Amino acid sequence: MLTLSLLLAASTPLQAVELRRLPAPDAGQGVAADRRYVYAIDNHAIAKIDKASGQQVARWDGDPAKFPHINSCMIRRETLVCAASNFPNVPMQSMIERFDARDLRHLSTESLGGGYGSLTWAVRNGGSWWACFAQYDGRGGEPGLDHRNTTLVRYGRKRRVTAQWRFPDAVLDRMTPKSASGGSWGKDGLLYVSGHDRPELYALRVPKGGGTMELIATIAMPTGGQAIGWDPTAPRTLWSIERKTHALVESRIPPVLQP
Repeated sequence: MLTLSLLLAASTPLQAVELRRLPAPDAGQGVAADRRYVYAIDNHAIAKIDKASGQQVARWDGDPAKFPHINSCMIRRETLVCAASNFPNVPMQSMIERFDARDLRHLSTESLGGGYGSLTWAVRNGGSWWACFAQYDGRGGEPGLDHRNTTLVRYGRKRRVTAQWRFPDAVLDRMTPKSASGGSWGKDGLLYVSGHDRPELYALRVPKGGGTMELIATIAMPTGGQAIGWDPTAPRTLWSIERKTHALVESRIPPVLQP
């Protein structure tokens, strides 16, 4: 049986607390953060913004024909590692784009090919890469598939697939007709995922070896979906974007009690 504290937690909606907003015309797809800067991400543009002043210090503009759809980025060893695809074209093709985080110079393109879907985010955790491949209802979706075919894949060495997971129906129903636009591991061992539109964050438990993830909590957010990024300088502080107002939003995420 659940303890009284767990029962109370389950019946109380979790709410993120907004801390501040920074204007960013390029806040169209997502955001990443390091200790000093935040990075506004759009389909084929990235802006580097100083957290303290809100001033843009660098910007990259790509050729839309070569970079049709950058979805999200994360920072690893002064490199901006970005998930990208050819959305809304089919058959779906996915790739990893790498940039120097210091000046946003493009470094390389790594093709992941097709097979699972459209790559929306890729993050490093526990010595492995975790990648989310989206499927969609209608525009941008592949024939015979829909958002329920969205897949989380774990890669080992030499891009060998070591396991894969599907999203729980409770989350898929909330994301329809789109998919999981953002994702990042929390220090509590849960995977935090955002959809495309709803102002919500889903805390998921990922079973070992594959299968179906488990929804632990839904957290109300001040922004509507898209790619997210933890701030490395403050516990449980997450950056997200508000597409309508072109803003980067910093929020405090409440602790999630795990049964």
